[in-house]
Amino acid sequence: MPGDSDDALIRKFSRKVMAEGIIQEAKNRQFYLKPSLARKMKQEEKRRARILAGKMI
Repeated sequence: MPGDSDDALIRKFSRKVMAEGIIQEAKNRQFYLKPSLARKMKQEEKRRARILAGKMI
């Protein structure tokens, strides 16, 4: 990466962080989430995905 400008390096870093989901993971870990609530949220997420997938067809 020699020769890259500072802005280009920051853009590359930002893209890599977003692709790996580091920011989202940090937000999720900001507060403790009880396992029962985590399961409910995951089920709700799956339900929304099924509904959205049905509308796309």
